[in-house]
Amino acid sequence: VKFLEKEPDLKVDVRLRLPKEELLQIIGDYDALVVRSETKVTADVLERAKKLQVVARAGVGVDNIDLEAATRLGVAVVNAPTGNIMAAAEHTVALLFALARHIPQADASMRRGEWRRSDFMGVEVRGKTLGILGLGRVGSEVAQRLQGFHMRLLAFDPFVSQEYASRLNVELVELDRLLRESDFITIHTPLTSTTRGLVSGQEIAKMKPGVRIINVARGGLIDEAALLEALNSGHVAGAAVDVFSQEPPKDNALVAHAKVIVTPHLGASTFEAQRDVAVEAAEQVLAVLRGKAARYTVNAPSVVPETEGVVAPYVQVANTVGRLASQLADGPINSVTLTYEGDISRYNVTILKAAAVMGLLQPVTAERVNLVNALFVAQERGLKILEQKGPAPEQYSSLLTIEIDAKGGVARLSATHMRGETHVVRVGEHWLDLVPSTPYMLFIDHRDRPGLIGAVGTLTGQHDINISFMEVGRLEPRGRATMILGLDDPMPEEVQNKIRAIPHIYGARLVHI
Repeated sequence: VKFLEKEPDLKVDVRLRLPKEELLQIIGDYDALVVRSETKVTADVLERAKKLQVVARAGVGVDNIDLEAATRLGVAVVNAPTGNIMAAAEHTVALLFALARHIPQADASMRRGEWRRSDFMGVEVRGKTLGILGLGRVGSEVAQRLQGFHMRLLAFDPFVSQEYASRLNVELVELDRLLRESDFITIHTPLTSTTRGLVSGQEIAKMKPGVRIINVARGGLIDEAALLEALNSGHVAGAAVDVFSQEPPKDNALVAHAKVIVTPHLGASTFEAQRDVAVEAAEQVLAVLRGKAARYTVNAPSVVPETEGVVAPYVQVANTVGRLASQLADGPINSVTLTYEGDISRYNVTILKAAAVMGLLQPVTAERVNLVNALFVAQERGLKILEQKGPAPEQYSSLLTIEIDAKGGVARLSATHMRGETHVVRVGEHWLDLVPSTPYMLFIDHRDRPGLIGAVGTLTGQHDINISFMEVGRLEPRGRATMILGLDDPMPEEVQNKIRAIPHIYGARLVHI
């Protein structure tokens, strides 16, 4: 409020705990609206807001705002995603040192009137290896702080470039190596369907005996039962946990465990973080009111009318190939190349680039990545996005191709728009035609052999997994081929492993649409 009141041409009203009926009556008078999580900015509120230019959420989540209605009505929706980064990073560092020196346990002992120095022998962090799972904003800040304590820094993050990690004096490594070599492991990844249970019993078993684990990110990233078992066995020397799969935790043995330090989700709980979130939201409001681009706009821009007929249908095509390629890429990404062929190559395709990058990043980040900020997020992560244009193959009026050069090889997908739908028409070197219409798809790299399709179908049937469609692309009979199964049901890892074990199958990867 103070930030906005400094502007001489702005009149700022503070109206707390308004009933919806009253909000509907007054919203038509305002150019901007700033809310926290309690106020529901619904479609009917937005439709009454004839003067409204921007809605700001003083925080990260915008679930209480109807984004579709706001976009349709030309109202920018902005949030404040970076205000708590420093607080989360500092809390991580605080817990790491408390873990190394048993500070909470020693404090509690002293308050009981005890003097048990030998029970609280700690370790120095100097010379130890810190493994950082997720080198985003918080993970990067943690790295910068702890390198000052002469720790060796390793990180695993497939969506950060080697150059970016090097600037932080961090060595980017594979997950298994990080688990094997780290004395301390701190987690800074978003909680998504692919990262839930990221640190399970299998990962803990690979860790160095005596490892210490810190989680200030999200509950659900660690298998709490597996962590408890490893603490009891002594394989894990200690853990510091700020977040839980259920909050507040109920009957969670980790909370009372002698080797665990727990805090009640305090990662963002500093006066400075709350202030910075508020100021960041106010800055976004002011930018929009001044006719400037707000850095953290979370709803998508529109396609200009001149290109709508040709370019607009390919926004979804670009997003789809980006999302698929992101899940098919193996290992850290070196570069991403987007190729526009045919009719679309004659227009400004910036929105298609943003849509492809949005699809690429959405499965791997908790940040809201959209058409407005996708390229900024990619640049911030050091991803190289290359573009090229050319004529389309004669059977297509337009074709969009994404090629991801990753450590484990090249993932390449081409797609077009036909009959009102996205059609993926090439995977690697194999031409085919599939419409991504199911929640899951299994991509199988194999050699074309009699009976192989039947073997795959038998396995899915045995595990009650329904196949919606099957597409196969090959260059020659009995040669290398790609098979894609559209699945109505998720496929457990154990079933995927059985398919991978079928003779002449070289690999299989499940993707989630």
